[in-house]
Amino acid sequence: MNLQDDDKPYDDINITPMLDLAYVLLVIFILMCTASVAGTKVNLPKSSNTPASLAKPKTKAITVNNEGHVFLDTAPVTLAELEQRLNTQKSITPDFPVVVRGDNLTHYQEVMQVLDVLGRVGLTQVGLATKSGK
Repeated sequence: MNLQDDDKPYDDINITPMLDLAYVLLVIFILMCTASVAGTKVNLPKSSNTPASLAKPKTKAITVNNEGHVFLDTAPVTLAELEQRLNTQKSITPDFPVVVRGDNLTHYQEVMQVLDVLGRVGLTQVGLATKSGK
């Protein structure tokens, strides 16, 4: 037995344990990615209608054209009719969103009259529609 052979440093790195670890991690990754939720399949019952508390309120659109005519959704209305219809809608759905659309040739005062009606009704979710400048 030669003492010089025992004192010699290793020239090779044993990569077998590192490869074993890499294969184990690869198998775990594949299993986790393809795992599905275990459970019994059932046919869920269907409800007859959506509960009012879960239904999202429909957005109302108020349009003022370049001639000063006011439309609620697509129906022409006067400012008094607009206020009455919005009050009716507010009694059904207290906090529904409203979008005000004004033609670019509409006088500012006519849009302000519509905003005054919305303020009297007490609506807080009001948006002004614009077109992108591009």
